[in-house]
Amino acid sequence: MLNLLIELGLTYIATITFGVLLNVPRTSLNIGGWIGVLSFLAYRLCMMADMGIAIANLVGALVIGILSMQAARYKKMPVINFNIPALVPFVPGGQAYQMIKNFALGDVSTAISFLLQVTIIAGSIAFGLLLAEMVNRLQSKLMVIFSSRWSRDNRRNPKL
Repeated sequence: MLNLLIELGLTYIATITFGVLLNVPRTSLNIGGWIGVLSFLAYRLCMMADMGIAIANLVGALVIGILSMQAARYKKMPVINFNIPALVPFVPGGQAYQMIKNFALGDVSTAISFLLQVTIIAGSIAFGLLLAEMVNRLQSKLMVIFSSRWSRDNRRNPKL
C-alpha cells in the first residue's frame, strides 16, 4: 500500500514536471497532475487484478482521455495541455530500450518479444484515447437531446 502511494506521488511529480518542460500553462498543471495520478491508479488497479498490460494501458488511456476533455471544458483550454503530460507514465520507453539493445546484441527473439510489447502498449493507448473521444461525442449528443427535451417541456409548462 505504501509502495502504491509512493508511486502515485512520483507520478504526480513526473506529470507536472513534464508539463513544465512542455510549457503547459501554469493554471493547468495541477489538474493535469491529478489526471496523471488517477489514470495511473486505474492502470495499477488493472495490473493488480491481472487484467494484462494491454487492458491496463487501455483503461489508463481511457481515463486520461475522458478526464482531459472534461478539464479542457472546465478550464477552456486545449485538451492537449492535459493529456500529453498525463501520458508520460504509460510510454513504453523501457521496453523500447530493451528491444533496441537486444537487436544490437543479436538476440532477435527477445527483441521481437519486446517489439510486440511496445506495439501492443502503443496500440492500446491509441485505442483508449479513441474510445474517450467516442464517449465524449456520445455524451455531448445526449446532452443536446435531453436539454432540447427539457426546454421543450419548459416552454409548454411555464411553472417548471
